[in-house]
Amino acid sequence: MNFVISIPLTATPEQQARLQALQSAFAQVCNALSPIVQQTRCWNRVALHHMVYKSLRTQFPALGSQMVCNAIYSVSRTSRLVFQSPGSPFNLTRLGERPLPLLRFSDNCPVYFDRHTLSVKERQLSMYTLDGRMRFELALQPEQEAMFHDLKLQEIVLSRRVDGSFELRFSFVDNAPADASVSQDDGPELALTQTGPQELSLNQAVAGAQAPLALPEYLMVEEAA
Repeated sequence: MNFVISIPLTATPEQQARLQALQSAFAQVCNALSPIVQQTRCWNRVALHHMVYKSLRTQFPALGSQMVCNAIYSVSRTSRLVFQSPGSPFNLTRLGERPLPLLRFSDNCPVYFDRHTLSVKERQLSMYTLDGRMRFELALQPEQEAMFHDLKLQEIVLSRRVDGSFELRFSFVDNAPADASVSQDDGPELALTQTGPQELSLNQAVAGAQAPLALPEYLMVEEAA
């Protein structure tokens, strides 16, 4: 069973600017990788990593190695959503032999974190930015704080709200045995379940939901001429 909590970040203007800079840099890496997906028709996370990691690290040295890995994962995940979801107009079965469209990530795309780039200890949050670690005090309810102790942290996503403020979304999974049907390409450690208003659960979308797919607002799909 999955559990999700969203926590708003009370950021100063200086912290807000640093978060926006990180989000913009993350989008730049995603957009540098998208043409590779289009050209190779490959979005397997491991295969993409082997193809592009070194060149992306050279091209974007300020972002850091682990965040480049997270950007590769983001593009892999989004490509799977767009090209494999049954309800997507860009599903491979509909495209046939036509060229893949190009995915473009706007500067307000989600930023994925992991245990190397973000940590929570005793309500103190430490997160990676382009200018070093940033720290926040988290106002956690007792039941929320218990999740960090009792459940396995599965996903951390930084998103920008409509009003420009930021929030972190934490996804947890209980300690039940993992579903053997989960694809190993779903994420760095475990499958993702993202339940924000602009997101679909990746597993649900790819596994068979037939309703038309509503693409996230931060994503633009440019069809090939």
